[in-house]
Amino acid sequence: MRCKANATQHICNSASAASRFHIQRYLAANCFGDNYTRTGIDVPTRELLTFSMLVSLGGCDPQVKGHVDANLNVGNDRARLIDVVTQLLPFIGYPRTLNALRAIDEVTAS
Repeated sequence: MRCKANATQHICNSASAASRFHIQRYLAANCFGDNYTRTGIDVPTRELLTFSMLVSLGGCDPQVKGHVDANLNVGNDRARLIDVVTQLLPFIGYPRTLNALRAIDEVTAS
């Protein structure tokens, strides 16, 4: 299983306005340079944790969709993501759960 950090990082950087480029650079360095190079947790588990935190935070719909796609790329399937969201339900409530399910549906439909 392979993480697509370089492709994602390039897309983030190329889509940034010049005034926000430094933020994208910090984000990419932190997320891809630090988090994904740590040992102790495999990449599929790390992606599930990232997805879980973004879903729990709320208001992160574009990022949730990005991490649905990332989860699929590292071997976590649709059923696994739905299992995770179901487990989160009592802690995050129905609105965030429904938003997560919508993101899963939208990404896996294409």
